[in-house]
Amino acid sequence: MNQKDELPLALRAAYHGLHRQSDTQFAEHGVTADQFVLLATLARGAALTQRELAARMPSDPSTVRAMLVLLEGRGLVSRNTHPTDGRARTVALTKVGRQTFQRVWEAGQSIRDQMVSSLSARETRTLVTLLRRVAESLADIAPVMAAASTESRI
Repeated sequence: MNQKDELPLALRAAYHGLHRQSDTQFAEHGVTADQFVLLATLARGAALTQRELAARMPSDPSTVRAMLVLLEGRGLVSRNTHPTDGRARTVALTKVGRQTFQRVWEAGQSIRDQMVSSLSARETRTLVTLLRRVAESLADIAPVMAAASTESRI
């Protein structure tokens, strides 16, 4: 198998390893790895619409909505009507949500340390840059593939 063929498998293995370790580490705080990503995205700043949140995570809107319902029920996030668009909802961390995120962030430090333990600082920067490029290249494919699929049915 050549490296081009191995890349998807290697990415999947790395993702699943990170996901499993994170779920295990975060469980004592009542947060899943996916919920952590949502909390981390909200912790970066101001309230976002649900659509903006889904795009920044990135995740599909229905999955984000389901997580928000659960996290809102636990008092970690608040969802409010958008100030200028009555159809949209804004999402923000509550005080309890910020505190929970901070605890989970600290709990995840050992995982982040383990991820980069075999890499130099330069290799870590390079890996992040390369992964972003791969993600961007795949994000560009989705609209093209959808358009091609639609055209082939016409």
